[in-house]
Amino acid sequence: MSESLLNVERYPLIIKPDTHRVLFRPFHLGNERMVLIVNRLLTLTEEEVEHELSQVFQEFRHRHQAVEAYLDRRAKEILSHFNLPQELSPLHQLLIGAYFTHEYALEAAALFNPSIVWHPDQNNLPEGCRRFIISLRATGEGHISSIVFRSGFVDQNCGIWLDGHSRYVTPPNSYTEAHLTLDVFKKKIHELGLDDGFASSIASRLPEEVSYSDVYPVVKEDPNYPTHRVAGDGILALMKANYEVHYSDDRALSERILFPYSPNEMNGMEDARFVEFTEDDGSKVYYATYTAYNGRVIFPQLLETRDFMDFRVKTMAGDVVKNKGMALFPRKINGKYVMLGRQDGENIYLMETDNLYFWETSQLLLAPKYPWEFVQLGNCGSPIETPEGWLVLSHGVGAMRKYCIGVFLLDLDNPQKVLARLPYPILTPEGEEREGYVPNVVYTCGAVVHADRLLIPYAMSDYSTGFATIAMEDLMEALRKEIALGKNAEVAEFQ
Repeated sequence: MSESLLNVERYPLIIKPDTHRVLFRPFHLGNERMVLIVNRLLTLTEEEVEHELSQVFQEFRHRHQAVEAYLDRRAKEILSHFNLPQELSPLHQLLIGAYFTHEYALEAAALFNPSIVWHPDQNNLPEGCRRFIISLRATGEGHISSIVFRSGFVDQNCGIWLDGHSRYVTPPNSYTEAHLTLDVFKKKIHELGLDDGFASSIASRLPEEVSYSDVYPVVKEDPNYPTHRVAGDGILALMKANYEVHYSDDRALSERILFPYSPNEMNGMEDARFVEFTEDDGSKVYYATYTAYNGRVIFPQLLETRDFMDFRVKTMAGDVVKNKGMALFPRKINGKYVMLGRQDGENIYLMETDNLYFWETSQLLLAPKYPWEFVQLGNCGSPIETPEGWLVLSHGVGAMRKYCIGVFLLDLDNPQKVLARLPYPILTPEGEEREGYVPNVVYTCGAVVHADRLLIPYAMSDYSTGFATIAMEDLMEALRKEIALGKNAEVAEFQ
């Protein structure tokens, strides 16, 4: 059977990178050059300062919101390194800020690998419509990835309507610290290979809940820090990776961005898989796993938000928190959190835990079986609960490194049990979808069901994002046929 027999409907709607969307970023220079530049700026008269600053505003004010606020903040960061004999005028400070700021085109290279969840606000919609939020991986200069958002709604006939996106991208109002439990802190230190006598000594002096502010003075004031700088700096980088991001509600969703903030993210925040999670008390929260990358090591991270304005970022730890592409189930199963992952680079594993941030057990769930997935398997987002089981989208890599999207079905109460698995992909790269930054790839980080259709936003060759739908009845009937054949049932056991 081929993909076309499932009647996949592709939509003409495509989300493409917008090079007009730029973000202010600090322009970092060495201390020696910073001193030279500031000293040159100090030679300018107020009239010259006003002239130069007016040029900056003329060229850049229409491209950003709150230009003065950012330049003022940047100037204060720079001038904190100087002990000037007299206070500079506000305009002089703004001009100094401008010399240490640059624009970053956050999605100039690609806008891809989408996930989708239902919007927390479903008010004022026609009957049969639902509003959604899509997260996207935006990639710009230096191949640095960040997380951006779009919104829209799907109508009663599964027609897709995207809201217009803002021309502006605005940094968060603030960043604050988040806390780790001491147990997770110790486990992560061990995983990073930093658990020498120095780290143990630091841990012994920390409270049961730790933040960057708790750890920083303990590390820096330890007399052994100069001879254990690698371990000490690694500990501080770990704590810096646990933080909160705050936006005000006057910023449109498409203006908000989660840009690398901690040292562990400096080379990117990759492939967020958002899921609307139902807590034990019935309340809803959105979680997203993503991969933080510092240029050498990947760090699995977990995002949490209830409103897409305030985000909490925390590090996950445990023996099975490895590799990329973890996807959380949308509720607990038998009292435990459950997640899909890939510990070895080519197979799909099932993980479970009592602690959302601490994962110790997993079991092999699926291995490559069919030619289109012989190279490797992975999930394509959080499982979707249906009356017949957990519907899971997967990606498989075959000949010529072609990425396709497949599907399998897990038992609702016992997700270790694979009920069915389609032997063919449901979505393969076709036509123009094959052309892009990484050719011959279709990929997604999540899907939803609406109007009896599976709605899949999907990346096309690591460049742009399209949409497709499949009738749920057609998909489930294909899976039922596999169940009837009895050749796909497998059961994984936790050890």
